[in-house]
Amino acid sequence: MCTSTEVSACSHLANGWHSIDWETCHRRVRGLQVRIAKAAKNQQWRRVSSLQRMLVRSFSAKAIAVKRVTENRGRKTPGVDGQTWSTPSCKWEAIGLLERRGYKPRPLKRVYIPKSNGKRRPLGIPTMLDRAMQALYLLALEPVSETTADRNSYGFRPHRSTADAIEQLFVNLGRRNSATWVLEGDIKGCFDNISHDWLVANVPLDRAVVRKWLKAGYMESGLLNPTEAGTPQGGIISPVLANLALDGLEEVLETHFGKKNTKASYKTKVNYVRYADDFVITGISKELLEEEVLPLVEAFMAERGLELSTEKTVVTHIEDGFDFLGQNIRKYGDKLLIKPSHDNLRSFLKKVRDVVKGNKTVPAWMLVDMLNPIIRGWANYHRHVVAKETFNYVDYRIWKLLWQWCKRRHLNRRKRWVREKYFKRAGKRSWVFSDVYPGGKIAALLYANDTTIQRHTKIRAEANPYDPSDEQYFEKRMDYAWKISEYGRRRVHQLWIRQFKRCPMCNQHITFETGWNTHHVHERHKGGSNKLENLVLLHPNCHRQLHATKMPQYMVQNGRKIPIC
Repeated sequence: MCTSTEVSACSHLANGWHSIDWETCHRRVRGLQVRIAKAAKNQQWRRVSSLQRMLVRSFSAKAIAVKRVTENRGRKTPGVDGQTWSTPSCKWEAIGLLERRGYKPRPLKRVYIPKSNGKRRPLGIPTMLDRAMQALYLLALEPVSETTADRNSYGFRPHRSTADAIEQLFVNLGRRNSATWVLEGDIKGCFDNISHDWLVANVPLDRAVVRKWLKAGYMESGLLNPTEAGTPQGGIISPVLANLALDGLEEVLETHFGKKNTKASYKTKVNYVRYADDFVITGISKELLEEEVLPLVEAFMAERGLELSTEKTVVTHIEDGFDFLGQNIRKYGDKLLIKPSHDNLRSFLKKVRDVVKGNKTVPAWMLVDMLNPIIRGWANYHRHVVAKETFNYVDYRIWKLLWQWCKRRHLNRRKRWVREKYFKRAGKRSWVFSDVYPGGKIAALLYANDTTIQRHTKIRAEANPYDPSDEQYFEKRMDYAWKISEYGRRRVHQLWIRQFKRCPMCNQHITFETGWNTHHVHERHKGGSNKLENLVLLHPNCHRQLHATKMPQYMVQNGRKIPIC
């Protein structure tokens, strides 16, 4: 249920959600973000604050914030007030609610999700209004966090991934004369213990609003519980706040042991890689890491109200290997090999086994639909490392599970009959688990071993998505990602290139994060075809807006205006 309010649109032509000019909104917000990043780079903090205030008060930023929280995965999950913004009128009215004056966040709704080790991780779910306010202020904070971030921090940052962190470790440890000792850091309850006083004093954002979020408390079993420390996992802005708290350790290490590729750094070989709250520090000896590096890290964490776990923070020789982000990194003689870790492999096979054993009576095509996304996601995650042998082993284990699943369904049938019913020949393979959909199409199980092993190209450490000088660099990386991805299928990639990689409605880039819909210029029920000439890639919200307004829209191709509706 929506709170009734009126949205002032004196300075904006929009009079409803579907009449918002998203291209103008994105352009205005982007322009302010670039100015904020430039001011932060020059350490003009008063100018940063002024520009941030300008951004969070703008209609464009408020509209984009509401759009983000009503289109992400959690859009249907309400907070303690039970409200969701699911209709265009609710979204339009919500824009007018995003005001700093009189704003008081509601307590978080506490829920728990299972962890891989059997424990449960607490999540705090804000209300839709609080989520939108966090998304609004995140637009103003992220340009600063990206400008001041550690170069080798890869978690919860745009255009960075776990593959970048793993590749950086390969750079640090892969040479013959690289560091041979590794400090694996584990922060005890990072998100739950960050000092509120430190965050309020050091996060370059409106301090009153940050303090309100941190002190909002949470509801559990009908009781209000106060929050004295930590940033609640589940809030949109929480990962960036945690990153800001942990940024600076790389600079501390460089101050004491020298920057990379300097004479001082060659003596100690201290290098740092972090993904979220997991980090790895390399060094030339065990004594260096334990007696010099570890005290520096502990002092840095203590200042922020954090401490390292004594059980999980260990110093390891590279020939013994260590696990990081689901990969095992180990040197065999002079050769560094990165493979899927045993724990990661075990949890993946358990997930597959639970799906197979939990669906003993479903049709085979339905089981294929359940397993394929799991296999595809796991194989794509590990496709940048030495995983071919592991892929073969995974395919063998899945085959054994499916063979037992088939035999159980047909206890009185011969093995030859079972094989002919469920396992077909496809290409060079003769034992492909497959079935026929009700519509007649073939459903075939994916093989992990069919995933191509391809070395990941690491992002440049200093690249900043809010720096105009890096714009071309990020466009080249996006183009490359489309070409090597399963999403870069020939048809979609051709459409993407034809549209200059942008949505013709809002003129913003189409990326994996934004998603896309394929729109038919001439609707199929009116005789439109699936030919490329009749297809256009649009953002999901732009697609809905196009169908809601039914106004004529155009895209420019080779200097000609081509209608898209």
